[in-house]
Amino acid sequence: MEEDDAWRSWLDSAIAHLIGSKVLRSMRTVSVASGASSATSSGNAGGFSDNRGDWEDQAVQLQVSPETFQRWIDDEPSTGTRKRSMRSKLFCFSGESCGEKERMRSLIQFSGNDYLGLSMHPAVRSAASKAAIEFGMGPRGSALICGYTIHHRRLESAIASLKNSEECLLCPTGFAANMAVMTAISMNIPGFSSQNKIAIFSDELNHASIIDGVRVAQRQNNSEVYVYSHNNMRELESKLSSCKLERKVVVTDSLFSMDGDFAPLDKLVQLRDKYNFLLVIDDAHGTLVCGENGGGVAEAYGVEGKIDVYIGTLSKAFGCQGGFIATSRKWKLLMQSRGRSFVFSTSLTLPVVAAAHAALVVASEEKWRRQALWSRVKQFADLTGLDIQSPIVPVVIGSEIDALLASKDVLKAGFHVLPIRPPVVPPNSSRLRITLCASHTEAHVQALYEALAPWLSRSKTIAFEPLSKL
Repeated sequence: MEEDDAWRSWLDSAIAHLIGSKVLRSMRTVSVASGASSATSSGNAGGFSDNRGDWEDQAVQLQVSPETFQRWIDDEPSTGTRKRSMRSKLFCFSGESCGEKERMRSLIQFSGNDYLGLSMHPAVRSAASKAAIEFGMGPRGSALICGYTIHHRRLESAIASLKNSEECLLCPTGFAANMAVMTAISMNIPGFSSQNKIAIFSDELNHASIIDGVRVAQRQNNSEVYVYSHNNMRELESKLSSCKLERKVVVTDSLFSMDGDFAPLDKLVQLRDKYNFLLVIDDAHGTLVCGENGGGVAEAYGVEGKIDVYIGTLSKAFGCQGGFIATSRKWKLLMQSRGRSFVFSTSLTLPVVAAAHAALVVASEEKWRRQALWSRVKQFADLTGLDIQSPIVPVVIGSEIDALLASKDVLKAGFHVLPIRPPVVPPNSSRLRITLCASHTEAHVQALYEALAPWLSRSKTIAFEPLSKL
């Protein structure tokens, strides 16, 4: 058999396996609701407000074509809508004809991570557009060559202040930030007099970026990895006390992306003081969401000064794109020198940097957004009777097939909520992952609850065992 035939046979078998296991993923093309005029209708495009603006529906509204919607309902595999020619318009701006725009179907989004609705905020839009007009995309090179501008430095300084850290390092994504941290702290130092090997302790439900970073660290042949049961501090302490290696690091999500629960940072800090390990937290879902000032989960727990390394993202509550590492000056020096996913990546574009800085300022000025978000969390908890700890709400359905059915029911009711299935979550724990946003109204949440009601009773009875992803 020729090599091409061998690969073709393998690929067909792989896709058939994914289809049979109900885990083949599809790309469903959506459109963002147009509303350039509404962005400034409630005031100055660069100003702030004391309440919800009339542009906020954009932050939670998506549109899909009838073709995409039907393929979605039929669970037809898709790599996206039909391809467009290079001569067709790449974007449809306000006032331009977008072909099938009048036939688009609107959905209220309860699946994204734009927790404060800042992706559509007039000040954020204005900052991005002004930066693009004045600077273009900015220097296109890695930060260590030519891509590190005074605007990048300004954003780093603002994030360091938010996280109560000495320094901050911008990264292309949150995934890249986690990879950079793990590769840097596990580097081999020739001639280092003490033990060169390190012990890494990782929560079993940590994000994939942490897991992949740990795997890379293992391949450097100087790391021992210990996975502890989710949030089980007794098991973690047992592993710590029996480990003979001098240098230890504990890494965990602060707010877990699929279960919506928090790492017990107060107890982790107590263990840190006792066993003298490096404490690394991925605060991707906590930054700007938790704490009086939006400093994150550590601020909410009152342990900001006890965290050695913060990892975060600009793509969630910031409503933008990118990642960051907030830590001490010495750790930054190491990570900017040996964090490979940082060193060998092009720096963030200037419009994104400007937008992220504007988002940080808006979050500071419009504190009511964080209050509105947590009001929606309380409302949904009261309606459903679920034990909801955060804006991330897992409605566990059970089997992959039932989760797909539940998602279709909610989709038909006008809500964009996707099923999360293995291997992202353990077997028999397929779920609808609902995320709440400051731009959601009470009416949005009430309507979602009514659409979900038939599935909620069985959600409360599903039992499953967490499964380590490492």
